[in-house]
Amino acid sequence: MNILVVNTGSTSTKMGLYDGDVPVFEKTLRHTVSDLASFKGVVDQYSFRTNILLDELKNSHVSAKDLACVVGIGGLLAPLEGGTYLVNQAMLEDLEKAKYGEHASNLGGIIAHTIAKETGIPAYIVDPVVVDEMEDIFRISGHPLLPRRSIFHALNQKAIARRYCSENGKNYNEVNLVVVHMGGGISVSLHSKGRVIDTNNALDGDGPFTPERSGSLPAGQLAQLCFSGEYAHEDVKELIKGKGGVVAYFGTNSMMDLEEAVAKGDPQAAMLMDAMALQVAKYIAAMAVGACGNIDAILLTGGIARAKPLTDEITRRVGFVAPVCVYGGEDEISALALGALRVLRGDEEARVYGG
Repeated sequence: MNILVVNTGSTSTKMGLYDGDVPVFEKTLRHTVSDLASFKGVVDQYSFRTNILLDELKNSHVSAKDLACVVGIGGLLAPLEGGTYLVNQAMLEDLEKAKYGEHASNLGGIIAHTIAKETGIPAYIVDPVVVDEMEDIFRISGHPLLPRRSIFHALNQKAIARRYCSENGKNYNEVNLVVVHMGGGISVSLHSKGRVIDTNNALDGDGPFTPERSGSLPAGQLAQLCFSGEYAHEDVKELIKGKGGVVAYFGTNSMMDLEEAVAKGDPQAAMLMDAMALQVAKYIAAMAVGACGNIDAILLTGGIARAKPLTDEITRRVGFVAPVCVYGGEDEISALALGALRVLRGDEEARVYGG
């Protein structure tokens, strides 16, 4: 039951081969700025990335006829429920046209389909970032022109939630969990009975501040800044995403640098680390309200969940809500493989994308 995994990032194409749930190998094929400079858009990189990946498969003595399926990272698609989706024509058209936005992850499903169709095996995607299971009451923001949106780290969050349940003898469809993914963006979500019924828009301006994003800002002050004449639209977008958060306060988006400064006794760094922990903790507590406080566990994951000062302070502040478990890092390759495996084993049915 060999599964080929394809994860396309902005400057890399990661691949992995799994025999059931056992990893055979994982490789990262890196692309320099000059490698990608000649391509006008992301979809134009398709042949370049596909050929490199096929060459790597050949060098690894892997043929499409040896595979049960190919699974790719999910891209920007129409909002959909979580699960494993068969790559069909409607999905391919939306990804190729970048109908819902352009991102390197759009190539995952396209490349998976190309490799799979050679021998007629299925191609899948799993829990893309556009997973939307939010209940309507949580969409209300305070003004109908600005509804709250579900954009979060669905793949890693759901994988970690299932891992926690597997390790603790629980059924994901029967528990309430608050799951926090902490990386360049931070998403805090309420998983209730197998569905993510509330989450922050981790992409562009909702939730805690992050290494490079401002998170939720005082609305009146932001509006005044926008019309001050000092900032163009692109400037404000960068203030919210890219040049906000730790970058704005401390001049770096590296949590390792911040953690090192804390260890050396820098009071500004310590204040910033504690402030991030405080904001994450406040959103965790807010998510718990959505389940009337009936939370089985709080799960902290993502790259900066490796920062012990951060996770220790979050745990200190939210331990009264529920037990806290830390899963530092993320493993999208494994999450994609396991999503496909659930379908191959008949544990769940592949969903059909309708656009």
